[in-house]
Amino acid sequence: MSIPVTGGRRRPGGPPTGSLVALVGNPRADSRTRAVAVAAAEEVGRRIGHDGPPEVVDLSALGPHLLTPGPSAGVEVALELVAGADVLVVASPTYKATYTGLLKVFLDRLPGGALAGTVALPLLVMGDPRHALAVELHLRPVLVELGAHVPTPGLALPESELPDLGRALTRWADRIAPQAAAVIREGAGT
Repeated sequence: MSIPVTGGRRRPGGPPTGSLVALVGNPRADSRTRAVAVAAAEEVGRRIGHDGPPEVVDLSALGPHLLTPGPSAGVEVALELVAGADVLVVASPTYKATYTGLLKVFLDRLPGGALAGTVALPLLVMGDPRHALAVELHLRPVLVELGAHVPTPGLALPESELPDLGRALTRWADRIAPQAAAVIREGAGT
């Protein structure tokens, strides 16, 4: 698990933001999914006034601890970080036309309502564009069930778009960042 110590910072004149977290549900360490999640969080973060890199929870390091009985310090820290996020990018590769079981096991550890007040941004990296609806049909509902505000649309990113990732992220962030900023301002009472 990688959790750089960074705090949310506010740009002068920008909306108040707290923590920006990228949750990576790929079972492989240093995956393309992780790179996309971090880049997506940075792109959205710039638009909402968050300076600095996102905090990263990479589930590849926590996999063996998610199903063992008893507490795990790493899992508990990850759960707290995710539940305390103001903006949470939730990223997974597409497996069997949905998000990974690893991500599901982690999300199932969060209590109902744990993401209340959090802006959650679902993101799936997929080999086949025919799976594009999975981000809306599978990942969005679990985030809503946990209480998150989930701007539309989620990002369904075919691997064929990875060489031009900046362009794909710009188009997506242009659509969802204003929605995220509005939720953050509403939550801050400004």
